[in-house]
Amino acid sequence: MTTIREAAKDIPIVHECDLCVVGGSCTGVFAAVTAARLGARVALVENQGFFGGMATASLLGVWHSTLDTTYQKTIIAGLTAEVIERLKKRNAVILCPKNQSLAYILNTAELTIELDDLVRATGIRPFLHARFVAPHIEGDRVTAAVIEDKSGRRAIRASVFVDATGDGDLIARAGLPFTKRPDLQPPTTTAILHGMGDVQKANPGEPIQSILFDPRHGKDIPLGFFWSAEVTGLPSACMIAGTRVPGADCSDADQLTAAEMEGRRQIAAFVEILRSCKGGEHLSLLALPACIGVRETRHASCLHRLTEEEVLTGRRFDDAIANGTYRVDVHHSDRPGLTFRYLDGTEVYAVAGRPGVKGRWRPPLPDGQDPRFYQIPYRCLVPRGAVNVLAAGRLVDADRGAYGAIRVMVNCNQTGQAAGTAAALAVHHDLSVTDVPTDDLRRTLQNQGAIVL
Repeated sequence: MTTIREAAKDIPIVHECDLCVVGGSCTGVFAAVTAARLGARVALVENQGFFGGMATASLLGVWHSTLDTTYQKTIIAGLTAEVIERLKKRNAVILCPKNQSLAYILNTAELTIELDDLVRATGIRPFLHARFVAPHIEGDRVTAAVIEDKSGRRAIRASVFVDATGDGDLIARAGLPFTKRPDLQPPTTTAILHGMGDVQKANPGEPIQSILFDPRHGKDIPLGFFWSAEVTGLPSACMIAGTRVPGADCSDADQLTAAEMEGRRQIAAFVEILRSCKGGEHLSLLALPACIGVRETRHASCLHRLTEEEVLTGRRFDDAIANGTYRVDVHHSDRPGLTFRYLDGTEVYAVAGRPGVKGRWRPPLPDGQDPRFYQIPYRCLVPRGAVNVLAAGRLVDADRGAYGAIRVMVNCNQTGQAAGTAAALAVHHDLSVTDVPTDDLRRTLQNQGAIVL
């Protein structure tokens, strides 16, 4: 490969702090806000011009249940619950009680405003339109994050770092271990449409997904899984999620570019199909996401890899920092559709436009013995060999099945809050992230409003 040589130059340090969070998704914001509320000086770096990650940039404003499987006991609170309450005051959230597929539909624009307010109120130094470039390493520690923004190349010096990039960019470039599965779950491009209700009314008894994936349309659309959700505040609009780009590794720049364009091509095909249907004459494409919805790329290799067995059997951990009930949900890269596995022992293989194939992954248990939630331990956030770097969000360590459950936002949110808490404790007590006492971590999380079980 032909190369050019860039002249060596000094990089100005633009900010010094206790914690630098790289990645401004809800996970990253929650890490930053939690640490700031605990007295840490915090910087937050985000590539987009706004915070929220997949929830805002990808128009995926859906959070899953904060209750156990009986819908009787709250198992998730903390900043997730706080943001939901803030959105309720703006009439910016739709509640869907006792729904296994979703629980809260958020107005993504209002969520963006709330995240700004949280960052401002806690004194965090934000860096928007800022791309993380490289870590600066001294000995066994990351000492600065180099960023590139409108002002050029600059550096943020910090004592502790949280990688909330989703893709493990900081961990990979710092030389910390990570894995990347050969069968990554494919990404999905969403869209917001107006007029879907007219199509549904004009074609009673025929699901939208059956229309979209009917091979008679002659469109080249990978057969995957389709779902939709109301747009909060605009009942006539609908968010759709049915595209997929198999084989795309969105941690690779060229593959990410191709995936973005392919996802939009598939959306255009969906729109053309719906407009050709009875009732679709006036269907409008209202919005496309700022980025494709990436499900999976790198995973940090941490002190513990959460397994599907631990999730589905409700394994309890003495260093648990998060609880969840969202089902195992694996989007297949080598065949259509996805597989759901539930804590009650049932499973479903679902493909768009086809009846679900139901079965069991284990025999039934006596009444009352099915686990009601699962947990994520702190060890899944601590990369092997790390002194002052933590992982949060979808890059935490989990096997294929476990990851299918914990990758959703209400779970990632909790890992962010835990990582921010652990970072603050590490700074205040001059500890390595591996040496943060988990009893202190769990107690501090509880004092911050998180639910510790």
